[in-house]
Order: sequence, then structure tokens, then C-alpha cells
Amino acid sequence: MAYSLAFSRGRRTVPGVVADTTRAAAELERRRLRTFLDERGPADYGPLRALAYLVLRVPVGLLGGVILFLLAYGAAMAAELAASWWITGDYMDGIPPTPWIVVYTAVFGLVLLFLAVQGLAGVAALERTVARRCLGPSPLEEYERRIARLSVTRAQVVDAVDDERRRIERDLHDGVQQRLVALGMLIGRARRAGDADRASDLLRQAHEESARALEDLREVAWRVYPAALDGEGLRAALETVAERSPLPVEIGYAVPERPPRAVETAAYFVVCEAVTNAAKHSGASRVNVDVTGSATMIGVRIEDDGSGGADPAGGGLAGLARRVAALDGEFAVSSPPGGPTLITANLPCG
Repeated sequence: MAYSLAFSRGRRTVPGVVADTTRAAAELERRRLRTFLDERGPADYGPLRALAYLVLRVPVGLLGGVILFLLAYGAAMAAELAASWWITGDYMDGIPPTPWIVVYTAVFGLVLLFLAVQGLAGVAALERTVARRCLGPSPLEEYERRIARLSVTRAQVVDAVDDERRRIERDLHDGVQQRLVALGMLIGRARRAGDADRASDLLRQAHEESARALEDLREVAWRVYPAALDGEGLRAALETVAERSPLPVEIGYAVPERPPRAVETAAYFVVCEAVTNAAKHSGASRVNVDVTGSATMIGVRIEDDGSGGADPAGGGLAGLARRVAALDGEFAVSSPPGGPTLITANLPCG
């Protein structure tokens, strides 16, 4: 940590020309690492840390060059030895290729090849480590970033909960409450009706209205939290979503063990919101849902063949992004005009 703090404090102690040169060279190195080693860590370094990386990179590069040279030299010697044994007949070592000599030489060469490959893998790992220490954030800076990110996601979760409460209030006000008002009016009219047939007809309408109100109430309760999620798990809850959807929904589920409750809940609402949006807004004819994962990560993928154009900043999708971020997960939406719409979420289980 003291090593990283020293670099952090000395970021602006390097002269301007040297600073620009070292930073440009460090950027070239980052591109090389991203291209060949798939190293995509965040860049957070000053001129002094870039200079330190370039200095440390010299012996690492020399070590890798030596290993490559030895590998090429060994391959050339093996080719020359094989040619002298089986093509020219001019034994370069004066020893004829008896079966035991061939086996011994082949085994020895394979051992050297294995060591060379392991050496190259070690050099690549060393390059990653040096790049992360010098060109990435220090442990203290990473810790501070994580605290800041958690503070933001915590506030976003509070906003998401408030949005959910407002949505529930709207559903109750616009659906259940209106039906209960109509039910009360029908019962009142039935009480005042002088004709028995008229009263019977009004009571029949009231009974139908009560059934619709009960169905709306069940729908609201299901959106708040489905009972199947607690009892039977995520797979059963998603199958119920598919059954209730007006669109054909194909569910693919490949999770070896039951995820934590918070992860199940987040995955369920991601699928539920995506399927609802596809049914209401996209004009899709089908939806494919794939849930995969392991003991450490759950991946959710929802794709529809609709017209696309979904806005990631919209209320529903933005709320899902906040819900996923609260679990330190990743959420992405791809919805170009003309479709298809693809929504993915990766949720850590640890």
C-alpha cells in the first residue's frame, strides 16, 4: 500500500516532456495487453507510475525474449537433428538413431517444450500483475471507489423501492380501487331496485365485478412478490411468468443449485419486466429466456424479436439496472431500431 501511495503522491513530479512520452508509451502497452492478453482493467495512473511500469517492463520483456529465443533455437535444432537422422543420413552428433535414442531425445525435447510454454505463461501473468499494480488503481483507491459505488447503488436501491411503491399505488388506484367503487355502486343500485329481476341482474354484475377486482388484486400481489419464488424457487416462478404472458415465452434454465434469495428475486424481476415490456411495447411474437449459472454467478439473458428501440433510461429498465447494481452485478440492454432487443444481467452469488 505504501508503494502505491508513493506513486499516487508523485504523479506530477515528472517533467512535462518525459511525462507525455511515458504516458503515450504506457497507453501503447495497455493496447497491446488488451489485444493479446485481454487485460481490460481501468486506467488510473500518473506519469511516475507510467515510468515505473516501463522500467519494470524491460526485464520482463527481456525474460520473455530469452524464452522465445530458446524455444525457436530448440525447434531449429530438433528439425536439424530429425533431418540428419532420417533424410541426409549425416548424423550431426555421430550417434545413429536407435529406438532408445529417439525416445530419449523426444522425451527430453517435450520436457523442454513444456518448460518453455510454462515460462511464457508465467511471463504473461507477470506482465498482467505489473500492469495492474502500476497502471491500475492502488488498493486504497480501489477500496475508496468500491465504497463510493456502494453508496451510489444504495441510494439507487432506495429510489427503486420508491418507484416500485408508486407503481403499486398506481395499480391499486387505477385498477382495484376503480373496480371496488363500481362494485359498491352495483350493490347500492341492487338494494334500491324495486324489481326482483332487476336486483338479481345487478347482483350478478356485482359478482362478476368482484371476481375481476380479485383478479386485479392477485395480479398486483404477484408483481410485488410471487409466492412461487419462496416455495418452489426461481424456475417455477419463471414458468409461471411464461404461462401468464400473452406471448410465447421459452424458458431455458441451467443452474445447478438454488441461488441466494436476493439473487433469485433480482433475476425474477429482470425476466418479468423484460417479458412485460416485450408484450406491451415491442410488437414481438416470441421471447426467449435463458438463465445459466454456477455457484458464484447467475446469468440472465432475455431476447425478443420485436421492433427494438427500448430506452435503457426508461423507468422500468432503469429500476432493474439499479436493482442489479445493488448486488454488485452487471446489467445491459441492446435494443437497436428494428430489433431484436437483448437484455442481460450477471448477478454474483457470493
